[in-house]
Parts: sequence; structure tokens; C-alpha cells
Amino acid sequence: MEFAALREEMVDSLEHDTKAVVRARPTARAMRDVPRHEFVDAGRRAYTDQSLEHRGTRVLAPSTVGRLVDALAPEEGDDVLVVGAGVGYTVAVLAEIVGAAHVHAVDIDRRVVYDARSNLADAGYGDVLVDCRDGARGLPEYTPFDRVLVEAAAVDPPAALLDQLVEGGRLVYPEGTTDQRLVAVEDGEVVSVHGPVMFAPLLVDGEQASAVERNRTVREDRERAAQEAESRRGWEHDWIDWDRA
Repeated sequence: MEFAALREEMVDSLEHDTKAVVRARPTARAMRDVPRHEFVDAGRRAYTDQSLEHRGTRVLAPSTVGRLVDALAPEEGDDVLVVGAGVGYTVAVLAEIVGAAHVHAVDIDRRVVYDARSNLADAGYGDVLVDCRDGARGLPEYTPFDRVLVEAAAVDPPAALLDQLVEGGRLVYPEGTTDQRLVAVEDGEVVSVHGPVMFAPLLVDGEQASAVERNRTVREDRERAAQEAESRRGWEHDWIDWDRA
């Protein structure tokens, strides 16, 4: 009962306080039903509007989840793909709206995938499919999707994800690098903008936290550092040489 009351307070604040970030009724209903404490080991803090850390990745604050789901605008029965499973909370909110069997999630980090599967099963969303994949390639075996949500930033939406949408389907992602905005795309065009955001970039294989360090990456870092040092001119170059001496 304590957690249920905390969920009510959390969603009330997201709907009506100065934030007012959750506007769609399906989003609010789903967030009132999903037990966030099953996804983050934080006790009462699970229902405060703050982000948390998990295996080197950021667990989104409830207000951010609400904004993402509102922008995606899913409807009951929609087939949804989530790129970036995380701890599974956003996935569970979507499952409440469209049905667990209609939600598919991928993450490039295998440890995160295992955690998301476990969390979703414990919270009653075991029918959600979570797989370890390069998110930019999507999940072609289960296409087409009515909605695709990308929880990582990119300059442009990956072409494979656009190809996996039904005609008129919607893809939501953080657009940009340092200056990001949350956008919704339909038929290849931005149809709505949902304010500024700050997300980590979409990873490729080898960049995930669980990846084995590659010698090539170490060598590249060393070469780039040397090139940068050689490109310096004037007093800065002289000072660096003097300091090393």
C-alpha cells in the first residue's frame, strides 16, 4: 500500500505540478500501475523524480519516461519496439498501454538485457520480448512496428528503424549531440518536437559497458592523442614540450 500511495503522488506531481510533463491519460494510467520499485533497488526513492545509475547506464527519471511515452502516443494493440531496454521500466509502462505481448525491446549490453528480463518477469510483464541486439539494426524478425522508441541520441534516426515501421508509424528519438531535442518522426519527417533532452549517444558494438576492451581502441586513442599534440602551435605547444622535459 505504501508504494501504491507513492506512485499516486508521483504521477499527480507529473500531471499537475509545475512540471506538468505527463498529459496523455494512457501514460498517466500506466505509470500509476507499474511498480517502479521492482525495477530500481531504491526503496521509496524509486518514486522520486530523479535519474539513477545501473551498470554504467542512466535509469531515466519518471518525468523523462512520461515525456517519451507521451511523444510516442501508443495505442492499445500497437506493436512497439524499444531501443535501449535499460532496467525495463519504460518498457513496462508501454506494456501497460499496448499489452505485454506487443512490446519488444533490445539492448546492446547483455547484462542489461538479463536484468531487464528479470525485472519485467518479477513485475508481471514476462510476455515482453527483450533481446541483445545492436539497436540501430532494430529487430527485423518482428517487423513491422507501429511505434519505435529510441532511448539514445542520434543525429538522424537509423535507416533500419525507419524501414521497420508501418506506413504512417511513429519513431521517437533524441535528435542531436550536445544540443538535443526530443522529436517524433512519421514517414521520414519530423512531425512534432517535445522539448530539450540530454541522452547518451546510441552505441555500436564494442562501446557498451560490458564490452571487452579492444587493443584497437587503445591504439586509436593513443594515435589520436599524439595527432592532437602535434597539431598544437605557439606557446601551448612549447609549454607542453617543456612540461614533459
